[in-house]
Amino acid sequence: MNFPTVVNVNMVSLVVVAVFLLQGALFQPPQASGFKILPADGSLTHQQITEAAFLRKMAEVCRDVAAARGRDFTLPINSKLTPTAVQRACSNSYSSLLKIPTFSLAISQTSLSNAAVDGKLLSTAHHFDNEDFKNGRDLITQGIAAVKVSMKQGRYLSARTSLGAVCHTLQDFYSHSNWVELGSTAPFSTLIRPDLPLNNLAGPNTKICKSCVGKDCSDNILPEILQQKILTSGYFHLFSSNKPEGKCSHGGFLDRTSSRDPTGGINKDGISSNHGFLHQRAAEMAINATVELLEDIRVATGNQAFLQLMGLNQTSVLAFVFDITGDLSSYISKAKRASFSIIDSRRGTSEEPSEYILVPFNNQDSGPLIRTGNADTFKRHINSLSTSVGGNFSDMALSGLLLTLTQAPPSSDIFVFTDSSAKDSELKSAVEGMIEITKSTVNFLLTSFSSRSGKNISSSRLLSQSDIQLYRDLAHVSGGQTIEVTDTRLSQAIITDVITADLVTVLERSSAKADNFSFFLDPSLSNVTVYVTGDSPVFILYSPTGVSQSGSVADGPLGSILTVGILRRVKLNSDNQTGEWKISINSTRFYSLKIIGQSTVDVLFFFVEIFERGHEDSWGQSFTRPFIGRNATLFVSVTGGDSVTVTDVLLVEASGSGVVNGSIKAVGATDFLVNVDRIPEGAFVVQLKGVLNDSTQSLPSQFQRQSPTQYKGSRITITAQLQNITLPGVPFSLNFTVASNTIGGNYTIRARTDLVETDMSFPSSLILVAGGSAQGSINLTVPSETESGTAVTLSIEAEAPGSTDLNYAIVLLTVSTASAIFSGCYSLCMCLSFSCFFVFHFV
Repeated sequence: MNFPTVVNVNMVSLVVVAVFLLQGALFQPPQASGFKILPADGSLTHQQITEAAFLRKMAEVCRDVAAARGRDFTLPINSKLTPTAVQRACSNSYSSLLKIPTFSLAISQTSLSNAAVDGKLLSTAHHFDNEDFKNGRDLITQGIAAVKVSMKQGRYLSARTSLGAVCHTLQDFYSHSNWVELGSTAPFSTLIRPDLPLNNLAGPNTKICKSCVGKDCSDNILPEILQQKILTSGYFHLFSSNKPEGKCSHGGFLDRTSSRDPTGGINKDGISSNHGFLHQRAAEMAINATVELLEDIRVATGNQAFLQLMGLNQTSVLAFVFDITGDLSSYISKAKRASFSIIDSRRGTSEEPSEYILVPFNNQDSGPLIRTGNADTFKRHINSLSTSVGGNFSDMALSGLLLTLTQAPPSSDIFVFTDSSAKDSELKSAVEGMIEITKSTVNFLLTSFSSRSGKNISSSRLLSQSDIQLYRDLAHVSGGQTIEVTDTRLSQAIITDVITADLVTVLERSSAKADNFSFFLDPSLSNVTVYVTGDSPVFILYSPTGVSQSGSVADGPLGSILTVGILRRVKLNSDNQTGEWKISINSTRFYSLKIIGQSTVDVLFFFVEIFERGHEDSWGQSFTRPFIGRNATLFVSVTGGDSVTVTDVLLVEASGSGVVNGSIKAVGATDFLVNVDRIPEGAFVVQLKGVLNDSTQSLPSQFQRQSPTQYKGSRITITAQLQNITLPGVPFSLNFTVASNTIGGNYTIRARTDLVETDMSFPSSLILVAGGSAQGSINLTVPSETESGTAVTLSIEAEAPGSTDLNYAIVLLTVSTASAIFSGCYSLCMCLSFSCFFVFHFV
């Protein structure tokens, strides 16, 4: 039975999509890392190891389910598994599972968190260096506990963050220790079992290694150590050559200890490492250990939760933000009918939401937030919404939307029902920032009539053009639509498009001048729809064969055109879509163009920061707005295609013609790192072009995709300072610094957590001189009853005077009542050239 969860409006938070980005550091001296991050010389990387384990475990789970249900499972479980093949095989086992991109997204999120651990410096435990086995094992077991708690709470992104970090440390054990050299043929299960003792560890005075002979380190571990099965790991230091007498070094040109007797090292990070002759065995052992870890989580949480963790059974969340100011009226009736139609259209399908969220708002406040997994319960909550008579026609629409964005999982479908202006328009920048973070799609449904004063009043009298433009801007940033609910049939057609499964964005632009746009449609696309929004723009659409159709022709050779208010929707005919299309738009007023379709081939975009010290080309995802004017790096993953050739990755101005070209480096079959030399001044989108080679098509075809969410850069930095951490119920202070290289003045400060009843205080503003900085402090007390393993996110926002700029930083707290590590906590800073994030794990 499903019960709703109510969240108080005052507990607005940062969605946990942020947490998987907060696992790195830059400005401290490098520490030894593990397996490589970028492919080189045939060595397996952390990402490849993690993906291989995910695919193997998912294939095993789906094979077992198929056997239990009497279904065939013919997919060979070997090293050649791909996300596409596993998803298809699992769909046969389960009858219906989610599309490819969500599975790939789960792998990418975990891998990004995994890779970013290489930025965790001066932490021997994270990499099992310096024989630090106890603390390393504690990190793993406490991280596993955090994964399981997050899954129980339905916070799967938080779970993937913890899982990625755990996987890195676990995998490093097999690269940095002598477990493989001891002749072991199975993973060291004790690492994931806190109840088992760590036996046969090398003592502090035990001599382990002898010097390598030149570059040959194949027999530098003493024979008696191998015979007695004594466990050790290499020592590492960047600046000092000191190490205990007779101990092994990590090895490599960054390790100063490897030049001191005994020289050389024992790491197996890559084929060219000191013990690189054992790299393949160590990597395969790491894969097996990661599979064992995943099985431990599956057994503890069950198949359903495990599938959601893997991204294979987690449909998008459907969230409604309802304006309830005024009497029951045609507005409320239309809003309810539209909402019920959306709910019913997904029931019984593979796209039926796993969760529903409802957030009411009026002219005084917003909330509470209500969650449920049952569609009928959700409809009853909508029906029971009580209205309140307002004193004006302005409501807290953005407050309700912000609460929803911070509480709903990422990539949620959010619908805002209103017939009035937003009195809290000052939150626009904060809402835009949360849309960037969550990548959720926001759609505004504006009703045409209201009876707040007892009479039907045209919505144009309630919503000025500036009011409507505010909603359009926010919808446009998220890749959503602003729909006028005038005709139920016409509006429902647009709504159906918005919530269709497997939606991908081909192109999206906005302008205020006549322009020509081209776009490629590939064979994987179906149900392609073109939207032109604006005040009567004139447009002509051209097919690859030269056939044209004017926007004034409702039914033509290329498609059917539907008009709802200022929105024109062109549904392309199914025949002859492949190739280069063009659309010419003639207008001197603002308009927007959007082209979407259904396809299993999609693209994931993430901004990342390269760690150029400590490990060659290590990186972790950045979760702040990139700094305007500086270079940046993106991680790009093409999902659902057998193989792709990416030819162009571009940062394109959302409302302009400016383009920044990226240089592309492959880091996998369908994964790429892209460097750009600068970030545009205004809003921009990421566009990818390439060639799709699919086994279902006889010839390669050109394809393009675009990020549905717009991005912005910032000239503000937020730097959090390390502070002591206390147990739940004990207050602590977190100092932070805000800096800007542009204007001075009064900068607005906001801070939010996602943990209900957290006690928190912070300054509402800081005064900065031009080009200067200012410091503040956040005082926070986590509730004493917080369950051990709970992940908590804290966001800090700084907004420039006049709302001209905004940036945010994020702190992840993992609450634990376990025994202390590193005198009570370990804390790490991720300084992303323009922002620093701190990851605090309570212990």
